[in-house]
Amino acid sequence: MLDNLSKLKQKLDSFRPYPPESIRNLEQWFDVELTYTSNAIEGNTLTRAETALVLKKGLTVGGKSMKEHLEAINHLHALQKMKELTHQKQISLTEILLLHACILKGIADDHVGVIRSVPVRISGSVVVFPAPKKVPDLLDEFIQWLETCTEHPVQKAALAHYKFVSIHPFVDGNGRTARLLMNLLLIQAGYPPSIIGPKEQGAYIKSLEKAQLGGSVLDYLELIYQSVDHSFSIYLKALGKEEAIEEKPKNPDKLLKIGAIAKETQEKISTIRYWTKVGLLDVATATAAGYQLYGQAMIERIQKIRALQAKRHTLEEILKMLAIS
Repeated sequence: MLDNLSKLKQKLDSFRPYPPESIRNLEQWFDVELTYTSNAIEGNTLTRAETALVLKKGLTVGGKSMKEHLEAINHLHALQKMKELTHQKQISLTEILLLHACILKGIADDHVGVIRSVPVRISGSVVVFPAPKKVPDLLDEFIQWLETCTEHPVQKAALAHYKFVSIHPFVDGNGRTARLLMNLLLIQAGYPPSIIGPKEQGAYIKSLEKAQLGGSVLDYLELIYQSVDHSFSIYLKALGKEEAIEEKPKNPDKLLKIGAIAKETQEKISTIRYWTKVGLLDVATATAAGYQLYGQAMIERIQKIRALQAKRHTLEEILKMLAIS
């Protein structure tokens, strides 16, 4: 996927300079969407439309708390600060603290830009975060990693988010600051920001916890890569260049990317990928950018595979059965 994202960036770069009006509209749209989605993950109940009213019109929404309004306004200020920082070659802890300060200003002033000195836990999560005395050293190691990391820009940005939120250096505002940092690194490298919407929230939190508890980080990385891919599509549509980047299938509604079919069947992406490799699943076609697309029939195929597994058939046996049928 990283190779495909690099190709998407090259294609998008080939259309520069972009029309100023299109870019202005895109920035305004992303400001609302990033604010709405990032705050929603943290429990803010403002809808997308309500968030737009607060940010664009300066209106208050009946039935919503002042804290929720401040969270929206503060996130917009944090986005503006993030854009100012994209011109810097290196991001230090000072810049990260500035982003955090924007997030909590007027909400929890005692914690604004302050490294925690107390243990923290996330309600409903079994993840144990580092002890307070370890946090300063872990942050120093994190900043050193940021300065020396040579991974693909999207992988670096995704890992920066994961590493930072796993340190959990603040009493509050860790997730929003981590997502701002990730998007700062993406934009610095010429990539569009990652948007993690309500539909991806469960998978996002689950994949982070899985990695933090010692499991694979691949599900989390895949989710971030797909979110950046989606942002590329938004840019291309806005610029009227979508067809130049990807040849659309004749029946797009009937074809699913691997992430979509995994979500539809509640299977892991790695499982779908392996079953495809061994021949249990068929790829209908592939996009110009290299993404495999599956037909709706594969949903039924996956359900059939699971049903046969429940009867204790091996994958090799199932493959023979499917070949016969």
